[in-house]
Amino acid sequence: MFNSARRLLSAKTLIALVAGAAGALLVLYAWRLPPFETTVETTENAYVRGQVTMISPQLAGYITSIPVQDFDRVQAGDLLVRIDDRIYAQKLAQAEAALAGSRANLDHAEQDALSADARIASAKAEVAGARATLVRATADAARVDKLLTRGAATRSAADEARATLAQARAAVARAEAAVEVAVQDRQGVLVGRRSLEAAVANAEAAVQLARIDLDNTRITAPVAGQLGQIGARIGQYVSPGSQLAAVVPERRWIIANFKEGQIHDMKLGQAAIIEVDAMPGTSLRGHIEHVSPATGSEFSVLKPDNATGNFTKVAQRVPVRVELDTGQPQATGLAPGMSVVVRVDTAG
Repeated sequence: MFNSARRLLSAKTLIALVAGAAGALLVLYAWRLPPFETTVETTENAYVRGQVTMISPQLAGYITSIPVQDFDRVQAGDLLVRIDDRIYAQKLAQAEAALAGSRANLDHAEQDALSADARIASAKAEVAGARATLVRATADAARVDKLLTRGAATRSAADEARATLAQARAAVARAEAAVEVAVQDRQGVLVGRRSLEAAVANAEAAVQLARIDLDNTRITAPVAGQLGQIGARIGQYVSPGSQLAAVVPERRWIIANFKEGQIHDMKLGQAAIIEVDAMPGTSLRGHIEHVSPATGSEFSVLKPDNATGNFTKVAQRVPVRVELDTGQPQATGLAPGMSVVVRVDTAG
């Protein structure tokens, strides 16, 4: 009886020792402590990412047509939503009419410049004629003065010759002044033309802006990809910034958030194995492309302040970007936001 009790006690002790050893080994394995150290770092805090582009209008108006449906595949430039363009078409016509008027004013200024050039030429011709008359009047006055000294001419003839000379001189001065007036008129035309040229440039810019607004009534896909749910409805009034739809391009990558103690041996280019929760039994290959320059908490809006109160150390996580290797057809089934498990062999 005593022996049986001893054997039962020994069996219980053995079971307790085995359970304790198994528990200790399990803890060592979970924490990757000796003898279970490994060069493979694993995280479940990893997700598929993609460039989700939100589609919004640049102007306000009523939606008249939506030629696409939820989750359609589109190419860059495909029409997604059309906004009523009647007002914007009339604004373009108005801007084009204003441009035509500005150009007509500029053409008129060009004609005024040509007329000013003609007036300058005419005034210069008048100066030449007046100077010729002055030369003749000067010669006539000189001859009369000689005749007067000889007694061959009367005093009245001499006075008339001097008056004619004075008139000729006045005519020259008047003609030269007319040239200066014509030159200044031409300068005024040139100054006005620069103003009209600026008006034409402003009208051309207004036409371009009106054309851009008219083009923006057609909201197109900026890139090729697959649409999300369409939030727009026919007859809906939208304004700039309203979210109408989303386009998700084909490119995908993984953001894996490793604990800070896991990244000390990670290097760019190291191979990674990705297991997708939505694809049981399927593994994808990738490689480390970038490691974040800071932990995720540094990019949060509300950063923790560890300089106040009691302190409990919390392991931070560092985002690591994993690029998928090419030539994997299964990767087409990835969608941004999917959960994955990432394993990186830091010995590679």
